[in-house]
Formats: sequence, C-alpha cells, structure tokens
Amino acid sequence: MADSVDMDQVLTTFQKFSVHGDPKATGKELNGKNWAKLCKDCKIVDGKNVSGTDVDIVFSKVKQKTSRVITYEEFLRALEELAAKRFKGRSKDEALQAVYRLVEGVEPAKVGVTKVEKTAAVDRLTDTSRYTGSHKERFDLHGKGKGREGREDLAENTGYVGAYKNAGTYDAKMKADK
Repeated sequence: MADSVDMDQVLTTFQKFSVHGDPKATGKELNGKNWAKLCKDCKIVDGKNVSGTDVDIVFSKVKQKTSRVITYEEFLRALEELAAKRFKGRSKDEALQAVYRLVEGVEPAKVGVTKVEKTAAVDRLTDTSRYTGSHKERFDLHGKGKGREGREDLAENTGYVGAYKNAGTYDAKMKADK
C-alpha cells in the first residue's frame, strides 16, 4: 500500500454521479440507478464476483428503510460491503483500498450520446449556399435561418404587385412631371 487513496476524489466521484441525469439534484444523495451506474463505470461490477443484483442488494441493505437514496456515509458502507465480494482473496483493508482506487476520479460515462457526423454527403446537403427555389429564401447570405420571415409569405400592403422592380417610384415620377 505504497500509494494512499484520496478520499476527496472519492467524494467528488460520489457528487458527480449523484447529480448525473437529474438537474434538481444537490449532490448529497445518490439514487439506486446512479449507484448501479457508478458501480458499472468504476468496474466494481465484474460479472464474476459482483453482479448487478449484488449491487442492488447492497444498496437496499445500506439505505434507510423509508428512503430511496443513500448519503455519502451510507455510500462508504456500501463500498465496504462490495469490497469484500469483489476482492475475496485480500484482507478487509486491502480490499477496501482497492475499491476506493477503482472509484476515485471517475466521471459518469456518456453512453448512447449522439455524435455529429461530418461527412461529404451531410456537408453537401446542409450547405445553404447551394439551395435553390423557395428554400433559398429561408436563409440569409451567411446561412443563418430567417425564421418566420423565411417560411411565410408576409403581405406587403404597398399597392404594388410582388417583385415589381419600380415599386415606390410613382410619386417621384408624378412630382417630376408637374
């Protein structure tokens, strides 16, 4: 045990997983779903000694009877219980230190998050400078959408037909004739 475990990093990992997926979470309590995710992401669940069922059983054992979440102290007790299962051949302290090393500094993995594809086909299809017809009217010169103005034909009550080139010149012409 030459290198000691940084318990601040274990606390940070607890806080990151406790707020994962819940914008209203305070970071002081960990629910069962995030506890299971923490155990999978930190590789405490190995499929041989510790399974997902074991993780759920330990969660139910350490939490308060009426509660649906665990605090940091209960989290540490749960890690103690799993340490004995995960590292069977080691002493209790060695197993606990090994589990802390697995947990420290880990962040929630973002599995299933859609990544933006950059291919020639996508670039060609989304290049607004190549649009024609009515679609061309929906974007300005820089490729930014015009919003409602680009989607709907807004009536101009000027008295002239749409796209008439000499619109607004009648008054100037009449004044010049007089």
